[in-house]
Amino acid sequence: MNTKDATMIAIKSAFTISVIMVIGLFQVGAASGPKLRAGVAKVNITNIGSGRLVNDSLYVKALVLSGTKTAVIISLDAIAIDGIGSVGIDYLANVRTQIQEELNIEAANILINTTHVHGAGYIVCADVETRTIQAVKKAWQNMVPVNIGAGTGYEDRIMENRRLKLKNGKEWTIRHANPLPPEEEVVGIGPVDPEIGILRLDRKNGKTLAVVFNFACHPYQGVPGKTMTADFPGFASKVIEENMGDGATAIFIQGFSGDISTVLYKDVNSPRDAELLGNMLGISTLKALNEIPAGKGGDLNVITEIIKLPRRTDLPERIDSLKAEEARLLQSLRSTSLNLKTFIPLFIKYNLSDEYPSYYSHRYLHDEMMGRNDLENLDTENRRNIDKYLRNIYAMERLARIQENMYFLEKFYELNMAAGEETIDVEIQAMRIGNFVLITFPAEVSVQVGLNIKKISPYEFTFAAGYTNGYIHYAPTAEQFEGEAYEDTNCLLAPEWQEIYEKKVSEMLKKL
Repeated sequence: MNTKDATMIAIKSAFTISVIMVIGLFQVGAASGPKLRAGVAKVNITNIGSGRLVNDSLYVKALVLSGTKTAVIISLDAIAIDGIGSVGIDYLANVRTQIQEELNIEAANILINTTHVHGAGYIVCADVETRTIQAVKKAWQNMVPVNIGAGTGYEDRIMENRRLKLKNGKEWTIRHANPLPPEEEVVGIGPVDPEIGILRLDRKNGKTLAVVFNFACHPYQGVPGKTMTADFPGFASKVIEENMGDGATAIFIQGFSGDISTVLYKDVNSPRDAELLGNMLGISTLKALNEIPAGKGGDLNVITEIIKLPRRTDLPERIDSLKAEEARLLQSLRSTSLNLKTFIPLFIKYNLSDEYPSYYSHRYLHDEMMGRNDLENLDTENRRNIDKYLRNIYAMERLARIQENMYFLEKFYELNMAAGEETIDVEIQAMRIGNFVLITFPAEVSVQVGLNIKKISPYEFTFAAGYTNGYIHYAPTAEQFEGEAYEDTNCLLAPEWQEIYEKKVSEMLKKL
């Protein structure tokens, strides 16, 4: 073979290899699917006509995503969609219908999560539907190509499980509506989920467009003066947005926080202030963001299904049980010579000194030497009256709690009877953005259910979103139905709901 032939063969070989490489690159690109585009916007929904002062504003925030599918995530600073608060029963359907008609985005691909903010969240602006549509349209118009990244942060300082486990096997919810049980009756407390679920979306120039962060905790801490506030989710979002800069928007997604309270919720020694809690959550999210890179690609998929869950049938028995307990407590009340004015100083005195409560020790010693026991007899009588008064107080505290629990049990019994059906239709969604996965439920779900879902999911970054696409009140675990606390009292569902739901979620995750 001469030199010319060898050269031609080498050129042909190089060309063939180049063609194969180019084809291979096209194949890789095709396999990664359409590039993801995203747009974000927020609109103020604070009810400024309520007559209350505004500490910080409430918002509706919209994230529109377009790739293999088009989807919308909406975060609404409101207590709920229907059921409680001013956001009515038609809000969800009206918003979805208008978005589908005007932007051609399937209604089933629209996720609306309420942050469940209390206080101002009960009464948002009257035209919240219009402002929600406005936010989605703005986000749609602002869509740009994005890189995405998913990960987790950690925050365990701002929340606690609010269900106390008692010696008698029952449970007691930490609420302002009733006092706590005696300390000696409390033997345990439920779990929390300290994980912050994070999705970052960066523009192609590296600047952050939006941060979606998910966390499970009731936002009802409030601020001093009880002015209107978006509570800790609003403060956390502000910290993230100010530190990321460049117009980045932070979107909070409320998790399964049915039995999770802000820490120190019952504190009576200092003003309640959600800003500190929000700052801690925001800073913890920012720390995690520094470790989450945004990469190219990322498929988008949404599955929406309606499942039937059983309505509870035990409400008459629960009501009868509470009435029997009420009668027992009423019978336990005893007469006592003390009133509040005389009880308090005696209670303090007898807890300061157990051995010599009525006077200095030398007087007791002198009486003993003289063969008298007047002070000891007085102490015996006082202790007997203190104990009777305390038992009456504890009985009255339980009676007040029973009254509230009976109100809710009777309310939900009437709702279930009026429905005329043994089941309730519930919408659940599974949304995957790259390797970031959200699973929804339209209720105040106990945190353990979210922990269970994370455990069974094949995706590393799977997170639960409660209060989403509707509201059917509380959804406690099957085990919690035995506790007879607030969450399992304020509930339409039968205990079997949990197994049915978790099984369906497992199926949906496999389809994502």
